[in-house]
Amino acid sequence: MVRELTDGIMLFHGSYCEVQNADLSRCKKYKDFGKGFYLTSNKEQAKNFALLSTSKAIADGLVSPQQKNGFLSCFRFHPSEMLRTIIFQEANAEWLHCVVGHRRKNLFTYLTGQLESFDIIGGKIANDNTNATILAYIAGTFGEIGSTRADEICISLLMPERLKDQYCFRSEKSLACLEWIRSEKVWTR
Repeated sequence: MVRELTDGIMLFHGSYCEVQNADLSRCKKYKDFGKGFYLTSNKEQAKNFALLSTSKAIADGLVSPQQKNGFLSCFRFHPSEMLRTIIFQEANAEWLHCVVGHRRKNLFTYLTGQLESFDIIGGKIANDNTNATILAYIAGTFGEIGSTRADEICISLLMPERLKDQYCFRSEKSLACLEWIRSEKVWTR
């Protein structure tokens, strides 16, 4: 199950740089829950992402190859009653269609359109370890995209019981609910 976003919950963001104030204009499109600032309640997952993000940033020339650390930025969440939030509690067909629809702009547009007005979307993470399975699903390897059979095969291969959570903060209003607490360096191995 994915944790509900309650007042005071600690959330973590892993990156190649420290983040005290998120900037939506710097966030990339075509992520699992759309464009936004991604956090998790799982500190280890965020640390792992910080290291991965640092490796990618070095490969892309964004940071020096001498940089031997990423950053774990820690936030406390204080909800606003004005936020529109949806949390996918399980890795089910609706969650899968949401992830695929946000990764590929011409798939499941009915669902991504319905979710456009939400400030926060949360659910299981489909990370780099699951990317090959998602790409196979999109390619039709498991059957017709969106069919019950293809959905069931894809979800079972993703081993959803092992997937951690993620929350996409998609609006300035949602970002205003995050209190930066601290950042920690995460050292490469």
